[in-house]
Amino acid sequence: MIVLKTSQEIEIMRRAGRIVAQVLDLVDESLAPGMTTSELDRRIEDFIRARGAVPAFKNYQGFPASACISINEEVVHGIPGSRVIEQGDIVSVDVGAVVDDYYGDSARTFAVGEVSPDKGRLMASTLESLMAGIDKARIGNRLGDISVTVQRVAESQGFGVVRQLVGHGIGRRMHEEPQVPNFGSSEDGPVLEAGMVLAIEPMINMGTYDVKTMPDGWTVVTADGQPSAHFEHTVAITNDGPDILTLS
Repeated sequence: MIVLKTSQEIEIMRRAGRIVAQVLDLVDESLAPGMTTSELDRRIEDFIRARGAVPAFKNYQGFPASACISINEEVVHGIPGSRVIEQGDIVSVDVGAVVDDYYGDSARTFAVGEVSPDKGRLMASTLESLMAGIDKARIGNRLGDISVTVQRVAESQGFGVVRQLVGHGIGRRMHEEPQVPNFGSSEDGPVLEAGMVLAIEPMINMGTYDVKTMPDGWTVVTADGQPSAHFEHTVAITNDGPDILTLS
């Protein structure tokens, strides 16, 4: 069942989303070669707790950290640890925060120093596909209008759209109905209504769209070892159009 949110609930989610956006701004400022992913995770958790929020991912279904930090060929759900971030890496950071029992969720892929032109194009295309998809998050459209728009943008530039992982509804639970695929048809899915809140999150690969899960049970990597990028916003559908809640 899709749970519609009131304007008051959306404002609480905006507070959670703002903290998430500020965390990602902090990552943008502090990410540097030589840092380990566990060090970055500690900074993220400290920032969220200092603002009176709760790191949404910590212990969620057993995940052991406050952020998913995925490097290069890692698509999503990378577990922070001893891996050292290097010059030329692209690093995807997915963060959630809970405020007054409501969730905010967002992700960005960051370039560490100067990256290859191909990685730069991949990041730009993924962000472009997200923003184009968000523009379709309007009353009267179908969910599939978002999905097919993301797919068209990414595939028109030669990239692979991950099928096995999708976006989701969000509210008082991290994952609510409906699922939000990044591929499909404009005929797919429910008609969008005011009060729906969606986490739209294209995961775009430089090569094949196939992925696999590593033995740790969490980290998803590209099947061909090529890089992947991930951008995400939490978006409310309103009478005035899409309202991005994860902005600083």
